[in-house]
Amino acid sequence: MPILSTTYKPKFIFRNGHISTIYSGLLRKVDGITQKRERITLPDNDFLDLDWSYAKQKTNKLLIVLHGLEGNAQRHYMLGSAKLANKNNIDAVCVNFRGCSGEVNTNFQSYHSGKTDDLASVIKHITHQFNYDTIFLNGFSLGGNVILKYLGENNQIPKAVKGAVTVSVPVYLKGSLKRLMSKENYFYSNKFLKDLRYKLKEKHKLFPENINDEDLKSVKTLQDFDDIYTSRAHGFIDAFDYYKKSSSLQFLKNIKTPTLLINAQNDSFLSKECYPIEAAKENKYLHLEMPKYGGHVGFYDINNIYYSEKRMLEFIREL
Repeated sequence: MPILSTTYKPKFIFRNGHISTIYSGLLRKVDGITQKRERITLPDNDFLDLDWSYAKQKTNKLLIVLHGLEGNAQRHYMLGSAKLANKNNIDAVCVNFRGCSGEVNTNFQSYHSGKTDDLASVIKHITHQFNYDTIFLNGFSLGGNVILKYLGENNQIPKAVKGAVTVSVPVYLKGSLKRLMSKENYFYSNKFLKDLRYKLKEKHKLFPENINDEDLKSVKTLQDFDDIYTSRAHGFIDAFDYYKKSSSLQFLKNIKTPTLLINAQNDSFLSKECYPIEAAKENKYLHLEMPKYGGHVGFYDINNIYYSEKRMLEFIREL
């Protein structure tokens, strides 16, 4: 498909990528949405918490929303998508990845950028238990990578899954990790690392045979975390093996579900490989939009409805 043009031009202050990222992550508030929690059991007897919100009228359409690294279903970018969907007669379910719903998950493994089996379990649960015949996927950052990888690696996508919209996606994990660990992004990487180290300490309490005191002390960067925990818990050789196998970039050519990828050009988390122009040109199902502004999940717009949310609704309506 041709690369999509964009109409996004925010207020002057939000043309700064860091301002849009920080404002959207820390200051934005989305009210007026009520969620109902459902806990499902996964094939390995761990659990996932799903937070549902509903349209006013009965509908056969559903939006499944996935969050980013150390996010949850109550992050305001999640609530923004769910609220807009509900207002347009689409139910929404915001998925909390393992260990992200306020309670430590029971298994040693948790979630990561390429862990698509949990998304498959959620979709299987929904298609077996509910009567939605039209399902859309909406993922942010890490959650967007999960969706793109799921769509590209899987030849058995349920017929009910009609399309996907992904936002601010690090489709090339190694490059994005390098960007995130740069001086420019110290504020963000330090926050992520602080949260991840806290969770690692919780895992240490539950699984002292898998994580020891020396392991905890050695985690000083995000790459260290992926070397010590992510790779060990999920069957990778090391962090670079994890990045290589989990990056969705290599799977984009195989996607056969209409998909929109929105990556801002001033997103400081993304490396040059995260703008897959050639892949989009060669795959009629993959639509790529690269607004000049937006930062990382920071597409501020009027009336507290973000540009990425408006584009999500436009894209799935067109389908």
